[in-house]
Amino acid sequence: MAARRSRAVLRFCAAVVLLDMAFSKGFVEDLDESFKENRKDDIWLVDFYAPWCGHCKKLEPIWNEVGVEMKSIGSPVKVGKMDATSYSSIASEFGVRGYPTIKLLKGDLAYNYRGPRTKDDIIEFAHRVSGALIRPLPSQQMFEHMRKRHRVFFVYIGGESPLKEKYIDAASELIVYTYFFSASEEVVPEVVFKIGF
Repeated sequence: MAARRSRAVLRFCAAVVLLDMAFSKGFVEDLDESFKENRKDDIWLVDFYAPWCGHCKKLEPIWNEVGVEMKSIGSPVKVGKMDATSYSSIASEFGVRGYPTIKLLKGDLAYNYRGPRTKDDIIEFAHRVSGALIRPLPSQQMFEHMRKRHRVFFVYIGGESPLKEKYIDAASELIVYTYFFSASEEVVPEVVFKIGF
């Protein structure tokens, strides 16, 4: 009797795990050659993988969690995966040279993810890169909030100038690593101008 009950519990647990795996895979789109033409209308976070790759297999459950989380928070970023060995010409166009390769595709731009392969780090990258390149800091409270939240970030203070154009250029290259903001002098605490933070 106890053995029969144990087998029933094991079958139930296995069914729950399979259902959970099927549910989470539903939030990650399997991409094919049609992706090349259709992608520019949306922002995509894509895992270019090889079916035989051990690192790719290790990333798969994390990638499925990323898909579930992005969908559940209502993110505009779509999550997909592409077998780079089956669609090697597309993978090559995006500069895929190893597996897995994670990229955020936004319009004509492709940003490489090089951070830790954890759900939270990948989602943070997607939020940072998919948003505005230069984000406004409207208040001292928001400045302090960002200062506490991020170890490194940049703030441009001032109006339109050639320097701001250079700042925008730098932000477009380095957004994959940290945040870039703009603010008026009144927003940045005076102590920052004296000693930095």
